[in-house]
Amino acid sequence: MSAAEPIISSRQTQKEINGIATQVVCTQFSNYIFIVITQYGKIGTLVSVTPESKCDDFNTPIFSTKVLLGKDEPLTHVCGKNLGTFVSQQAGRPVLLGLALKDPSVDAITQIKELIKSCQVW
Repeated sequence: MSAAEPIISSRQTQKEINGIATQVVCTQFSNYIFIVITQYGKIGTLVSVTPESKCDDFNTPIFSTKVLLGKDEPLTHVCGKNLGTFVSQQAGRPVLLGLALKDPSVDAITQIKELIKSCQVW
């Protein structure tokens, strides 16, 4: 009897980014990719990143962000869209992000993207 594949696939990793311990957990569900990115050890603000049915003038998909729980601030949307868009494009489904960042700088976000790629489950 062969072992059944798990229904939910998950991977996690951690790295020090700009002197701050950063953990990433990527979990694949049938309809969403759930990614927790934390520098506090908590889930933080939940942000949904979803592709729109329309495209811009260059036929590039447009993504929308919606804060489901937590601080609804412009920087949250910027970080959410920046981190969630490439995952959604690769996975072909929406992304739910848990963001708890001490350092939302451009350099940190770039390093976090690489960290997400290292624990890819899609």
